[in-house]
Amino acid sequence: MMLALLLARAGVDVTVMEKHADFLRDFRGDTVHASTLQLLDELGLTKEFAALPQRMIEDVTFTAVDRPIRVDLRNLPGPHKHIALVPQWDFLEMLARAAEAEPTFTLLRSTEVIGPVYEDGRVIGVTYRTADGSQATMRADLTVACDGRASTLRRAAGLRTRSFGAPMDVWWFRLPRTDADPHGLNGVFRGGHGMALIDRGDYYQVAYLIRKGSDAAMRAEGVSALQRQVATLIPWLAARVDVLTSLDEVKLLDVQLNRLRRWYRDGLLLIGDAAHAMSPIGGVGINLAIADAVAAGRILAGPLREHRVSTRDLARVQLRRWLPTAVIQGVQRVIQNRVIATAITADPSQPRRPSRVVGIITRFPVLRRIGGYGVAIGPLPEHAPDFARRAGG
Repeated sequence: MMLALLLARAGVDVTVMEKHADFLRDFRGDTVHASTLQLLDELGLTKEFAALPQRMIEDVTFTAVDRPIRVDLRNLPGPHKHIALVPQWDFLEMLARAAEAEPTFTLLRSTEVIGPVYEDGRVIGVTYRTADGSQATMRADLTVACDGRASTLRRAAGLRTRSFGAPMDVWWFRLPRTDADPHGLNGVFRGGHGMALIDRGDYYQVAYLIRKGSDAAMRAEGVSALQRQVATLIPWLAARVDVLTSLDEVKLLDVQLNRLRRWYRDGLLLIGDAAHAMSPIGGVGINLAIADAVAAGRILAGPLREHRVSTRDLARVQLRRWLPTAVIQGVQRVIQNRVIATAITADPSQPRRPSRVVGIITRFPVLRRIGGYGVAIGPLPEHAPDFARRAGG
């Protein structure tokens, strides 16, 4: 949606195909980081974004084996010294409304992409299915796959990812929150369990870490086992866990960490999770995908206006975004393997010392400031191209 907005503002005819009738999906990532907030300012969308329901996170606190780690975001450079939590469906609708102000933008809802169309080995568009079940073909100078970690277009194009593995999956569910509770983003790793609480105002969006592949076995234990584990991990939630009455309320996130070696082929570009699935660590996935879109919009707007997009142009997009993606994934791998894997595989009956990584972070405050910058802004942040900027941006 961000890429479509940028290209439409460049005068490029662009169509977005959305499989569903709306954007409403529960437990999607909702973190909008400082780099993206700055981008919205540049696009002239400050007021529109401010009108969305949201919570501000100015610090992140985790406790690993009873040792607290606090990352303060209030020292970030620039005007936004926080992360915003905004329902992703509201965010996407805001971008769609902004794009619909451009005469060259079209959004087709209830429209499912079936696969790419080829001509002489080049992708020249897609075949798609509408709500009534009918099929049709749309030709395009460029097809961009923004369809996530299970990308239909990636699979059909035969592009393969390099997987880095993950020691955990995540259970998502909700628990009530009161005004007296901790705000912001808080987490605990202790005794073989890990959990993060995301402040959503009147409720917590809870990310409960489980060992990779253990979903079926844990569900067989029933909801009472989860209730006991949550109460043990965070005792002040004990009186609220009974609102979780069924594991049907618990959604599984299959954590993946992977990256395509090549993000394109002639006529086709992949960005976001379709090109590089990110771990949920740091909640950086949305913002990295948006950065991909901004780089793609800036690099490709000119060639698209002239109907002459080449694989060299697509390679420039990957070249621009490969390093920040690889750096962030490298950090996520270290945290997964050195902190999370240790925490969730620990024997609860045995006392444990914090991992060496946790010890180093707590010892040197500068590392926490660097961590805050890495999460909220990240390496090589992207800015709106001149043609997409609007008043106030």
